[in-house]
Amino acid sequence: MSADRRTFLTGSTAAIVGAAVGTSAPGIALAHKDSGMYGLVGVMTAKPGQRDALTALLLEGLNEMPGCLSYIVAHDPGEADAVWITEVWDRKESHNASLALPAVKATITKARPLIAGMKTIATTEPVGGQGLSGNLHRKTE
Repeated sequence: MSADRRTFLTGSTAAIVGAAVGTSAPGIALAHKDSGMYGLVGVMTAKPGQRDALTALLLEGLNEMPGCLSYIVAHDPGEADAVWITEVWDRKESHNASLALPAVKATITKARPLIAGMKTIATTEPVGGQGLSGNLHRKTE
């Protein structure tokens, strides 16, 4: 499945689910449009046979990233070497600051030899969702 089709299907599904559940569904919340949250969706292509090793590295130390509200690592069932990463941060500055953390720098150094390619699919402004409800209704000054 191409990235364009995948992006369309993901967006369509989110819109349908959002319309169906409204704002009253338990655990689902909507943020103000100017929530200040920052999101990224990207895909890494591991070198052949290295996807599991790359995945393990990406999952290390996730609790050590201040401002990270969600960091999801997923395997692509249709592409044996693809790893999708979906991130939500309280603000863009937190994401940028995370790249300077010693643990993140060490992970990047270890992961580089395992990566054949990487691409940012989308930069997003998250507005709500399951698991984010405690962080949504505040504005970043």
